[in-house]
Amino acid sequence: MTIPRPEYPRPQFERFDWINLNGPWTYQFDFGCSGKERGLLRSTGFDDKIIVPFCPESSLSGVGHKDFINSMFYHRKITVPANWASKKAILHFGAVDYECEVAVNGKTVGIHYGGSSSFEFDITDAVTFGQEADLVVRVFDDTRSNTQAKGKQCSGYKSVGCSYTRVTGIWQTVWLEPVDNNGLKNCRIIPDLDNNSFVFIPKFYADQQGKTIEITVKAEGKIVGTTMAKATSGTPVTVKLDKTIPWSPENPFLYDITYNVKNQDGKSIDQVNAYGGLRKIHIEGDKIFLNNKRIFLRLVLDQGYYEDGIWTAPTDEALKKDIELSMEAGFNGARLHQKVFEERFHYWADKLGYLTWGESASWGVSAFSHGSNGMQTVEFWKSMANFTQEWKEILERDASHPSIIAWSPANETWPGNNLQLHRRIMTELYDLTKLIDPTRPCNETSGYHHAKTDLWTVHFYRPNAEELKKALVPEDGGIPSRNRDWEIGYTGQPYINDEFGGFMFIPPERSKFADNTWGYHGLDLKNEDELCQKIEEQVDLMISLPNLSGYCYTQLTDIEQEQNGIYNYDRTPKVTPGKLAKIFGKKPSYEQ
Repeated sequence: MTIPRPEYPRPQFERFDWINLNGPWTYQFDFGCSGKERGLLRSTGFDDKIIVPFCPESSLSGVGHKDFINSMFYHRKITVPANWASKKAILHFGAVDYECEVAVNGKTVGIHYGGSSSFEFDITDAVTFGQEADLVVRVFDDTRSNTQAKGKQCSGYKSVGCSYTRVTGIWQTVWLEPVDNNGLKNCRIIPDLDNNSFVFIPKFYADQQGKTIEITVKAEGKIVGTTMAKATSGTPVTVKLDKTIPWSPENPFLYDITYNVKNQDGKSIDQVNAYGGLRKIHIEGDKIFLNNKRIFLRLVLDQGYYEDGIWTAPTDEALKKDIELSMEAGFNGARLHQKVFEERFHYWADKLGYLTWGESASWGVSAFSHGSNGMQTVEFWKSMANFTQEWKEILERDASHPSIIAWSPANETWPGNNLQLHRRIMTELYDLTKLIDPTRPCNETSGYHHAKTDLWTVHFYRPNAEELKKALVPEDGGIPSRNRDWEIGYTGQPYINDEFGGFMFIPPERSKFADNTWGYHGLDLKNEDELCQKIEEQVDLMISLPNLSGYCYTQLTDIEQEQNGIYNYDRTPKVTPGKLAKIFGKKPSYEQ
């Protein structure tokens, strides 16, 4: 059988000696959550088969179980090659939703919490090199607990509104690779455009006196910068470049980077290939600048759902194609909404020059729920512990991608019955984000209600341009807010309408996805010309407003019953190619 999703899952930190563990596994549902007690971690195989990395709710998994799965077990045989015996055997998971315990030959090697972040376990001591071993993964996933970030996964049996089919268990690539005991664990890449440099912050599996790291940067095959430094975790290494080529949507140039770790005898013990883009994103007053030039954001809301794979793209080409479809419609980027996209998506965004905002799957966390009042419960504080750990891991994994230009920890948060506590929480999330990555703006809660933010974002869905103007330009001259009593005062940040539109249009040859199909506004648009007219009048308004720094249209594709995409769920177009590009590609007034 051909291995599904065979490509290396981490292209910005790539080793060539690795084993892809995607493909057929066996599994058993554990609806009573008694599997661990019954010894299933020591299993040597289950009766039913599933195709990893597709979740059991998806058709691509071969299972297609749509009801709630609160617990399940996976199994497969693995063999760690004998020639890896002098190194660590590292088991990687792109993502598992939600709680994940991994056992090898009946021995637990680690537990991870978080449905969207990548993680790894050292299984060296649990295997005998060259011999077959039993790998078991236990999953626990309670989407109705209010303690775990679930994004748009539906809390009811039937998908409804803007909540869709659930995702349980393994949904990204699983792989093995050998690493030297003192090898490189990860390396943050910080572009310094103004000083024609890259700054690297390496982290090693262990520190060793006399160890060095050689970093080489190439442009089009030619070395343009290199340095050798003593290798210590957390100590920055700067590489000055002889040739400066900025990364931008117009020219998404990527430098090739090689890390070569050497021991005290000068012998190479670890080599990793990477890449980086030399770009700068910053804010001055109420304007956003990319590479020191003002930029207007023409974004689309992308939730990353697929008919056959749910959260998992069926192929690497499908990830690339979504970006191409967006760019063909005139957008220069996307808000990646209520889902943490896999690293291969960011790779294609880097390659194609596509700007993105990284966002967590924050819905499902007590503090962020609409109208939440459970601010003092044990579940609330457990949810905060879960969320902050996962968000930290997301930031650390993706911070080196040049295409990501902003972070949004949460979406549409509500103070509930404790405004002071809400503001403290959102401020802490902002501060955590900026502590880990001070190089990008942070929009702590997309839309509302702001407590501390670099970007003033609003969500205004209105049926026509006249109503949208009333919302965007209040009569009292102030900046719009969902509820001014709950939000901090506007202090001059860039102002963005980062959700609008949502017009439902079902082409004549298509039918409704479900009996509860919907779109915003309840309009009955008869043809693509009516859709384009509705969109164009609102785009024309927004690009005419001198204080607006961008917009985000809802959304790229239909998702199940929410049929307000500019493409159908299967990625076929609703509108004649080129028509939307003439609308979304329009320049703001300051560029005209």
